[in-house]
Amino acid sequence: MARLLDLDQLRRSLIEVADSDQGLQMAAYMKDRYEFLGVKSPERRSAARATMRAAKQANPDDIIQFANQCWMQPEREFQYVASDVLNANVKRIRTSDLTAVEQLIVTKSWWDTVDALASQTVGGLVTANPDLAAVMDEWIDSENMWLARTAILHQLKYGEKTDNDRLFRYSLARADDTEFFIRKAIGWALRQYARVDPDAVYAFVDQHAAEFSGLTKREALKHAHR
Repeated sequence: MARLLDLDQLRRSLIEVADSDQGLQMAAYMKDRYEFLGVKSPERRSAARATMRAAKQANPDDIIQFANQCWMQPEREFQYVASDVLNANVKRIRTSDLTAVEQLIVTKSWWDTVDALASQTVGGLVTANPDLAAVMDEWIDSENMWLARTAILHQLKYGEKTDNDRLFRYSLARADDTEFFIRKAIGWALRQYARVDPDAVYAFVDQHAAEFSGLTKREALKHAHR
């Protein structure tokens, strides 16, 4: 690993700005799934500046290795930094690195890391390598709900470049899913696309109203209109 991507240095920097009481509150908010040092987002980004600079000089192998090491740390802030590093360097990591990102998605999975990786890292990789859309076509049918959620959300930041046929197809593919995080993701993705084409989203949801949950419809139609 490139020496500048120094996990020990990152730990020291995070500990310097950590608040243990805040850590307990953050853990409680995340339903005590993970430990937290107690570093809020602005302080975390400040503490990770040297890491982010180093990542710009690191090669893709070093970036992926560093992300994996961050994922092995017990405190959640390390996974956040890893996500920030991947997202900031998505144009430099390779098509083949999607396999490594997939492993991160299915490890220590919760919405906080999955959504960042989905909408930025995975979305960026698919933008740069359109053939990877075929992988999203596989993930939407995955038994792992986090991979399915990633497939649904990977176009979240595409705006007018959204493949609405794929978005609508994915939405219908999981419309009968009872999992909250899938229902919410469908509604969120449709709501975001409604900022581009609200009439198309309204017409789509209206046509398939009996297939979607109330949660999905409420989320989807927040910005849509006839």
